[in-house]
Amino acid sequence: MEEINTTAKIQFFFRPFSADPKIQVGIFVAFLVMYLTSLSGNTTVAVLVQINHSLHIPMYFFLANLAVLEIFYTSAIAPLALANLLSMGKTPVSIPGCGTQMFFFIFLGGADCVLLAVMAYDRFVAICYPLRYTCIMSWPLCVELMVGSLVLGFLLSLPLTILIFHLPFCNNNKIYHFYCDMPAVIHLACADTHVHKTALYIISFIVLSIPLSLIFISYVFIMAAILRIQSVKGRHRAFSTCSSHILVVLLQYGCTSFIYLSPSSGYSPEMGRVVSVVYTFITPILNPLIYSIRNKELKDALRRALKKF
Repeated sequence: MEEINTTAKIQFFFRPFSADPKIQVGIFVAFLVMYLTSLSGNTTVAVLVQINHSLHIPMYFFLANLAVLEIFYTSAIAPLALANLLSMGKTPVSIPGCGTQMFFFIFLGGADCVLLAVMAYDRFVAICYPLRYTCIMSWPLCVELMVGSLVLGFLLSLPLTILIFHLPFCNNNKIYHFYCDMPAVIHLACADTHVHKTALYIISFIVLSIPLSLIFISYVFIMAAILRIQSVKGRHRAFSTCSSHILVVLLQYGCTSFIYLSPSSGYSPEMGRVVSVVYTFITPILNPLIYSIRNKELKDALRRALKKF
């Protein structure tokens, strides 16, 4: 009972990146610019797909939903991180507040990973079965796949968040991070965390390895189909569409695997914080840029929209 009362009163604080206020302000400006760029880029993609009927096909439906997920994903982290950067780590976050942020981070991040696998399946059907594409990728199926991504993210997030925040937290309340990341919070618990670390590893393995395996299998068949295309222009178009998705997958899965699938004994809080910047701030910026640069239809839609103003 005493441990529960102690835990309930605790407020977490995030350790600043630097003790120098000028460096902290510089990092704040960098984070703010990345956050605003991410918001504007992903909002542009979502709006373009919505207002252009020519883009109302499964590929862009999933792309628009990915953009919306990225907006909420980054927004679950950025405001609190920015406040702490300005206050030199003096902005407190309560246990419920930290748990809420962690829940949405896992929920949206998990749904993001599953959605990338769904997008790979969409490209697989489009390239390997072009004549049956509209029949296979029907709108009811697309909606079901999108909802399924969200449901899986929720089912992974809720039990893991509850498991972690059932731990007692005593005097150590300085999180060596800029948001309530799972390894950083578990590290503060004043109890045996072996079971929690094992659960985190297993869930991370499921979330990362299964979708990545499906993506890999899809692209094995996709590459084989592309090589059979007789037209050089056709091969280039197919490869251009798929290479954008591959770049996003490598960034997303590479960084998250480094953090969550590395042995816990080798976990470095400083390295974890730096690498986390990639998939919480940089990847959400690159997603719309990569897809826009590599996608003619999206660029044409953007040009038409700009001409109206």
